[in-house]
Amino acid sequence: MSYAVIKKSSYVLVNTPDMIIHNGTTQMTERITNPDSEYLKTLKDHIKNYEGVVGYAPNQVYIGNMTPDELAATPKPWFDKNVEGAKRFGKFGEIMPQDEFYGLMKICDVFDLVLLENDYLSAIKAKLEEHKIFKGKVSELGEGEEISKIKDLIENKGAEGLYSNGELIGCVRRAHDIDENLNAEFILENIACKASGVLAAAHLLDGLDVPVEEIGYVIECSETAIGDMNQRGGGNMAKSIAEVVGLNAANGSDVRGFCAAPAHALLNASSLVKAGTFKHVMIVAGGCTAKLGMNAKSHIGKEMPVMEDCLGGFALLISENDGINPIVRTDAVGRHTVGHGSSPQAVLEALVLNPLKAMDMKITDVNKYSPEMQTSEITAPAGAGDVPTQNYKMIGALAVKNGQLDRKELKEFITKHGYEGFAPTQGHIPSGVPICGHGNEKIVSGELDNYMIIGKGSLFLGRMTNLFDGVSMLVEKNPGAVAEEAGISKEEVKSMVADAMKDFATFLMEN
Repeated sequence: MSYAVIKKSSYVLVNTPDMIIHNGTTQMTERITNPDSEYLKTLKDHIKNYEGVVGYAPNQVYIGNMTPDELAATPKPWFDKNVEGAKRFGKFGEIMPQDEFYGLMKICDVFDLVLLENDYLSAIKAKLEEHKIFKGKVSELGEGEEISKIKDLIENKGAEGLYSNGELIGCVRRAHDIDENLNAEFILENIACKASGVLAAAHLLDGLDVPVEEIGYVIECSETAIGDMNQRGGGNMAKSIAEVVGLNAANGSDVRGFCAAPAHALLNASSLVKAGTFKHVMIVAGGCTAKLGMNAKSHIGKEMPVMEDCLGGFALLISENDGINPIVRTDAVGRHTVGHGSSPQAVLEALVLNPLKAMDMKITDVNKYSPEMQTSEITAPAGAGDVPTQNYKMIGALAVKNGQLDRKELKEFITKHGYEGFAPTQGHIPSGVPICGHGNEKIVSGELDNYMIIGKGSLFLGRMTNLFDGVSMLVEKNPGAVAEEAGISKEEVKSMVADAMKDFATFLMEN
């Protein structure tokens, strides 16, 4: 069986200014520990408007309206200017405004937990009627509620408010009276993850030249674990997303691995397709409300706007080899095993050097590396530095150490083999997979031969182990012909079957 291919990619952002204030964990913690802080009082004044979010250069790269090369040629800082002619929709997806997203959350709600005020819901219906993908779903929005009922649910029944420009316009109800795993805070987080995943999946399916009934499996790989008190991470977010976007012939499951989960999902999906278990597998992940405004204090302290102002989402379609799209080399996967150390050198030897050696390749043979692709303007002010560049430096240093690169070429290596980060810091979203859209286009057009996805995760966050985690895969140009298993072509198989049937018929006639 030949290698699986990455057939299509989609990338979406959802601008959620009020969710930054009310649902990001940094702000939630501040309200508990220091409710009268100056930070909370002035936070809203540092949040960009929707036009500023759409015009932010890395966001335009993420949805496909700019290339990573164009971003690298754009002088920093990026946050203080808008890209000329920036658009909401791109070839990979869109940047959805908050009000429409509230409507999408309600569409994704099958337990009547999302309530929106009458007039506000009517306005959302009018806007979604104009959306090319969701206009057929407007009837599922149902009816609105009186604001008095919404206030009562928040004040007396543990509901979580939904706001627009600081004004209460709806709520998310808790799903159980005593189960903390189904309280309103977690239900809101879960539905937001589901809805942003649905947005990404819907864009993947829009215009797809594959019958949806041939997509047999969905793998969801966000950092949101859904469940109740008896099975806190039971899942299945994948199937809940598949239901909304009409994948009626699919089932699926959730993969969790902190930031490394998308790379694990790609490994699983590619292996399932290569084995012939499914013809097509969708990978999808929605965003995480908890990380909204996570580093806002640092950004504001450096006279910047709040940079973590969007939920992120993505989807990939992994398909059987079509002889055109880039293949996923599952025969030489980089794995950070239990026995590897957690030093940067040990990690990169496991994820970069070892799999390349298995393919008789050098580090310099990989055209582009895609490690943790966070936008540097988000991470650097918070003290984490330019994360992608740090990874490129370490990969280059590993090449120098192994005699594959001259030390004086290290600076050039960073530029030649890396991209500027352009993904939101949504944990799993930046981890390797943002390159697939642009990278696949460049491979198909002949600009690149390959790229390597590197997913890494910090497992200590779950307090079950201090181990680090990581997995990597090389994606490369399709050789153009689907390899036949065991060196036997379909024509040869047909001929062998025909000969066998002829011999059997002769035997019957003679006996």
